[in-house]
Amino acid sequence: MQRKPLIFSFAATLALGVLIYQVSFGYFEAAERSKAEGRLSLYRSSVVAALEQYAHLTQILARDTYVIEAAAGGDTNALNERLSAFSTQAGLDAIYLLDLDGLTVSASNFAKTTSFVGQNYAFRPYFKSALQGGQGRFYAIGSTTGVPGYFIADAVTGSDGILIGVIAIKKNFDDLETSWREGGEQIILTSQDGLVLLASDPKWRYRALRPLSVAKKESIRAARQFGGAPLKLLDWRTDERGRAVIAGEERLHLVAADLPHDWQLHYFASDDRAVARSWLATAVAVLAAGSLLIMFQVQRARRIGRALKRSEQEEAQLRETNAKLAEEINERKMAERRLTRAQNELERASRLVALGELSASVTHELGQPIAAMRNHLAAAEISPQAHASLTGHIEGLVDRMEGITRQLKFFASPQSEPFEVFDMRDGMNVAIELLAPNIEDVNAEIKFDEPVMPICIRGSRLRIEQVMTNLARNALDAVEDSLTPRLMIRIGQTEHDAWFEIEDNGHGLGQATLSEIQEPFVTTRASGRGLGLGLAISANIIKDHEGLLTAENAVSGGTVFRVTIPVTSRDERKGEE
Repeated sequence: MQRKPLIFSFAATLALGVLIYQVSFGYFEAAERSKAEGRLSLYRSSVVAALEQYAHLTQILARDTYVIEAAAGGDTNALNERLSAFSTQAGLDAIYLLDLDGLTVSASNFAKTTSFVGQNYAFRPYFKSALQGGQGRFYAIGSTTGVPGYFIADAVTGSDGILIGVIAIKKNFDDLETSWREGGEQIILTSQDGLVLLASDPKWRYRALRPLSVAKKESIRAARQFGGAPLKLLDWRTDERGRAVIAGEERLHLVAADLPHDWQLHYFASDDRAVARSWLATAVAVLAAGSLLIMFQVQRARRIGRALKRSEQEEAQLRETNAKLAEEINERKMAERRLTRAQNELERASRLVALGELSASVTHELGQPIAAMRNHLAAAEISPQAHASLTGHIEGLVDRMEGITRQLKFFASPQSEPFEVFDMRDGMNVAIELLAPNIEDVNAEIKFDEPVMPICIRGSRLRIEQVMTNLARNALDAVEDSLTPRLMIRIGQTEHDAWFEIEDNGHGLGQATLSEIQEPFVTTRASGRGLGLGLAISANIIKDHEGLLTAENAVSGGTVFRVTIPVTSRDERKGEE
């Protein structure tokens, strides 16, 4: 009963803090949004100014006598020098004159390797608009230089008023993007189709805010507007609260839509200041409420203290009882922990016993059919109609089945096997060949990064091949549901160790650890498709070879299993030391 007022006080303080935070955040967010609108207006004005800065220049150049004479078929050398000087003074990328067929006859960059002279730009929309009597404007990646820019064009007419050519200029907006980037802003300028033309982050450039229609893609391709850019979708999303998530961060989202060509300027503003101020206001309010609560609790504690003085004997007895109870609780907890450890050890021992029994049973059951198969093979070899190649192939499989039964049998009664020196590359190729039907079933792509030089170790060749087969088969099981199933196999060697890796692009380990999934009878495969012995067998084989098995989630998704085996044994290394 005495705790209820305290709980109520804390709950009331918490509710007050939440309310104050929400109200203050709404206020400070509105203030930040107002500031962002002011900055957006400023950036909009700079974009409009950049678009309109040179709009009059093509109209003036169209009336220049040098331009008219060159367009009428006169000498272009003098015009080249004149346009080069104009371009340098005005800070333009290029000024160039095209004939009625779209062929460039004179350009300010005539002396450069990327000169426009001799290039045909009849496919550009700005050229077509100028021929029709209007001023052509267009933003695109230069088909000659590969540099993006804003193109403006006007028709050139002779003294008789007849159209004789088109004068065009190109201006890039790198200074705009640089100012955005250096100012720490997040801004994108998009076309009427939702394609990013300019961006503070170069990675956002030429991304689409929404899917493009087939007709629009074809129109862009015909105009060569963005070269070979894939025009992928931008990784972003917006909501009805005027916020957006871009580059993995949530931002205030403001849009200026009243730009020329129906372009839009998107501004992403941080609300960190609003959050910080809201937390500050909340902290002050909660601190004040907490101070009042503390004062109340101090007064209450004094009253309780006076009452406790009258019952010191009962309090002492209660403390003694509590101490005994705490000691008993600790003893019970220790007993429960010992019981849990004993249960875990018993469960593991039971699994190993069951595994040994299963191994012995499998060995016994496979022994008879293997013997029968050998008898049939012997009879087939005696028969004149026997197929020697088929017989040899089946006999090889029988040898492998006998080897596998020996590996299962070591769980029931482990025994040593002679070691030999062999090339791990050969073992991996055998494993891949053995799993060929599995690979074909899941349509998996196998990439084997096979070294040029042999990678030799001393050990049981058949048992190491079994480890490779088990890990590769587990990887194939993991990629069954992948759209593009793929296995990457690598083999290598360091000064003291040889190693191989099998990486898949499947579902990964998730929250599981290697020690969990290599327990006998533990499997992630569907019921009836495996006993969960593969990793358990593999772990024991690697342990017998003084090696190490590791597993981890791959960076790009999936799992990487790595086996490291010493090139020399522990005893040989001690001898060298």
